[in-house]
Amino acid sequence: MADYIHEQITKLYKHLMNPKLSTVLRVHSELRKALGDFLRSEGFVEIPPVIISAITDPLRHATGKAEVEYYGHRYQLTRSMIFHKQLAVMAYDKIFAFSPNIRLEPIELADTGRHLIEFTQLDLEVKNATRDAVMKLAEDMIIHVLKTTAHNCSKELETLGRKLSVPSAPFERIAYKDAYERHMGDFEIILSQQHKDPFWIVDIPIEAREFYDKEDETKRGILKDMDLVYPEGYGEALSGGEREYEFKRVAYRIGRSGVNLEDYDWYLEFVKIGIPPSAGFGIGVERMTRYICGLKTIEDTVPFPKMPGELGI
Repeated sequence: MADYIHEQITKLYKHLMNPKLSTVLRVHSELRKALGDFLRSEGFVEIPPVIISAITDPLRHATGKAEVEYYGHRYQLTRSMIFHKQLAVMAYDKIFAFSPNIRLEPIELADTGRHLIEFTQLDLEVKNATRDAVMKLAEDMIIHVLKTTAHNCSKELETLGRKLSVPSAPFERIAYKDAYERHMGDFEIILSQQHKDPFWIVDIPIEAREFYDKEDETKRGILKDMDLVYPEGYGEALSGGEREYEFKRVAYRIGRSGVNLEDYDWYLEFVKIGIPPSAGFGIGVERMTRYICGLKTIEDTVPFPKMPGELGI
């Protein structure tokens, strides 16, 4: 164990001393500012993130639970603020948070270049919004951040050898079914490698997502969801859509998904009382940094990376 710790410390020391990191962190800092400035200009208010809670995102893929016990109560570390976002728009119509997420990813994802077990997600939600409305918001936000960062960090991007291309809105939309039929399970990364601009995957099947994602009333079995995918092989940027908000629908969807109803008692009590319809998305800040900087791995976007299967400080 001592040898392993020494190896990790040596690796981290080299990472922190690499001049490239300071260049990337300048870009990382600038894009965070650009994100917050854009959303405030659109009437959003920033709320504090939720770090621990009795409930968090169930997530369909294999991600271990991170839990702590406190005076006999079990808390989970936040995987995403999905439920808290829905509740927060009871207080304010447009909210966002720079939310730390903990996802104990399997070691198989260590070499993707896209996965950290500790990362920051910009989570936002809009009361009474439609999927189309938040997609337009996302497009405008991405374009603003790319333009602002390219201008304010031109020297840093030149040092990194990165020339940014700013796309035009609206971005291309591709139906999930069409993408899957063409490329099967690897369609996201294949299409990402083929594209030069960000694009959307829309109309995602109900089996592929969580119980809180709203089913399209006109297309049974299809969700009012979307994923934004970066070009050049950088993969998924954000995920979101409209939310289920009626108690009968939420309870039905939980039952259908096989999740234990009792695990979401707190959330269901709020839904029973009444929560507003909403739509929103979450976008990974480190993944955006990786794309903007043209980095091979997400590990290079932060000073203290936590990689799947590795011990970090």
